[in-house]
Amino acid sequence: MPSSLQLQRISPINHAAGAGATFSAGASAGMHQKQAKSSIRVCPVSGEKSVPENVLRYHTHEMAAKQCCSAAVQSIDAPVDTVWSVVRQFDKPQAYKHFLKSCHVILGDGDVGTLREVLVVSGLPAACSTERLEILDDEEHVMSFSVVGGEHRLNNYRSVTTLHAAPPLSGGGSSGTVVVESYVVDVPQGNTKEETCAFVDTIVSCNLQSLAQIAENLAKNDSKLSEL
Repeated sequence: MPSSLQLQRISPINHAAGAGATFSAGASAGMHQKQAKSSIRVCPVSGEKSVPENVLRYHTHEMAAKQCCSAAVQSIDAPVDTVWSVVRQFDKPQAYKHFLKSCHVILGDGDVGTLREVLVVSGLPAACSTERLEILDDEEHVMSFSVVGGEHRLNNYRSVTTLHAAPPLSGGGSSGTVVVESYVVDVPQGNTKEETCAFVDTIVSCNLQSLAQIAENLAKNDSKLSEL
């Protein structure tokens, strides 16, 4: 299964007050909506065929009027366990997130509630970020974190990453892994929803492409060792 990346974005196009707001999704993406006074429930990958129903619930977010929501779907030619071994390292996100310079845990021991502080490489409109581990499920292969502090413009950022096995190949053999990463975040003052999503989508896409390369190399090395 060759690696590939898809983006699914939800962008509000009309901010009528109260329950009258309407939203549009990407060409192939549907979404679940639940009207509320100040927010709606959205799932940017609900129309994505490669994402099973049991995974969709993790990517359903509460989105307020001044927030945006998007997701990326990355296929990786490596087993789920191999990919998960990289993703689950809350204390080492820089292993595949190359926009991060360093990370150190400031509270906790890796369980839910653990806080980490990451330093961002120069050239980005951020210096550091304090992040809280919200979900770490080794059975379902789900990780979620929220940004709770730091020097950056991504307020109330929450990300969810899930892994699941890709559908079996028609000719047999390994099917690989599908990684879905979705997020919701405040739109900074002076920026549009489209600008905010475009910026975050770029970061997420680069991270997932890096993850694919690292995991596929690990899988190849494991395969070589098993042949010895």
